[in-house]
Amino acid sequence: QLQASGGGSVQAGGSLTLSCTAYGILFSRYVMGWYRQAPGEQRESVAFVSSRGTTNYKDSVKGRFTISRDSAENTVSLQMNSLKPEDTAVYYCKAWGAGVPVYWGQGTLVTVSS
Repeated sequence: QLQASGGGSVQAGGSLTLSCTAYGILFSRYVMGWYRQAPGEQRESVAFVSSRGTTNYKDSVKGRFTISRDSAENTVSLQMNSLKPEDTAVYYCKAWGAGVPVYWGQGTLVTVSS
């Protein structure tokens, strides 16, 4: 239901954009977000955007990452700038909301080298 893309390898200070397309769901009913999981760590929320466009970010990515959603294309994107080695993780998109199922996309690996 969620198809993620855009991961890759980049040097510190570089940029990447992740995209996630939702299929078969009523996009407007869902909060859309990005989570990440580094090796040996728990999965954590990075950013999310409500159906109304309200955004929320993990403190460590504020000012560097921007989440956006496109209701016409049923996509959510995460623009990541000024990447740091500690941003290295597998990134997952997630869709959730009141009274609807939770969906996860497949992970996409982001590797930031120093």
